[in-house]
Amino acid sequence: MDQRKMFPYVLALMLALVFALAGCGSGTESASTAQTSTPRSAEAPKSEAPGQQAPASDAKGQEVRTVKHAMGTTEVKGTPVRVVTLYQGATDAALLLGVKPVGAVESWIEQPWYNYIRDKMEGVTNLGSENQPNIEEIVALKPDLIIGAKTRHEKIYEQLSAIAPTVMEEEVHLWKNTLQLSAEALNKKEEEQKFLADWGKQVADFKQKMGDKLNLKAGIVDFRPDHARIVYTGFSALVLDELGIARPAAQKGEEWGVKLTSKENIPQMEADIIFDQTSTTRDDGRLDLRKEWTGHPLWKTLTAVKNNRVYEVDTAVWNNGSGPLAAQEMLKDLVEFYGLK
Repeated sequence: MDQRKMFPYVLALMLALVFALAGCGSGTESASTAQTSTPRSAEAPKSEAPGQQAPASDAKGQEVRTVKHAMGTTEVKGTPVRVVTLYQGATDAALLLGVKPVGAVESWIEQPWYNYIRDKMEGVTNLGSENQPNIEEIVALKPDLIIGAKTRHEKIYEQLSAIAPTVMEEEVHLWKNTLQLSAEALNKKEEEQKFLADWGKQVADFKQKMGDKLNLKAGIVDFRPDHARIVYTGFSALVLDELGIARPAAQKGEEWGVKLTSKENIPQMEADIIFDQTSTTRDDGRLDLRKEWTGHPLWKTLTAVKNNRVYEVDTAVWNNGSGPLAAQEMLKDLVEFYGLK
């Protein structure tokens, strides 16, 4: 056959061979892609609401949450179990949420731990002062979360963050804020919501039982070695306010309170009921000062004193604890003081 006439047949045969080889190559690539792509079962559910994203996860499949706090934002993985708490309210909140810290700063009194939480703190490493926690001890504990307070630990935030994810509340006495932050960081939001629901019921029940007694104006005093205090704000004031207990108009304000340095100022303590949160375990002269002031004639003119309605309270619970467990203990005290049982 003439070569020119054979050329179209040869060309057609070569093209057919090329297409056949291309088809084989395409099949191999598809198989490889199927093996390396994400399985359908691992993708976000199709029923997910538009614009809603599934929580981020790390390489080990742990959920990664971005927690906003007083020092910025921090990524926290999964459910932390080795937790360090650097102020009293954070320790209290962690225990309420079912998490025993591996390390915590020691209590201000009743050391190493306040009596009201001591039975829950067995085996916890003492990290020293809340104002100056032991960094070396924290490193040795290898925590996966650190909870601190900006007012206490702002200067060491970078050091702490280099050890483990660190979150910080603004103030130490804002107990519900501490609970919220702790629950988010610890992945314990359900436990938080359950507590808040129960607490809300207890508050409502207290108010209902109190009735007109809520109108009795309650003051908070605290004797120190060289002065007496009338407390305006702080943990105990927050709890009293939430429970609907009236406070003397002159004993409210944005400041923490006022210092009284002269017994002539005793009339400023006027109230229907006085809660005395003076620490009784410190041998620093404050109890002597309280004895002097409460023995003064002006003290005996106060309505609460005349009606025998001055109650000495546990300062660890009413002042230092600043957490949900302390709030519950305060409520128990108030039920007893007001005779609601």
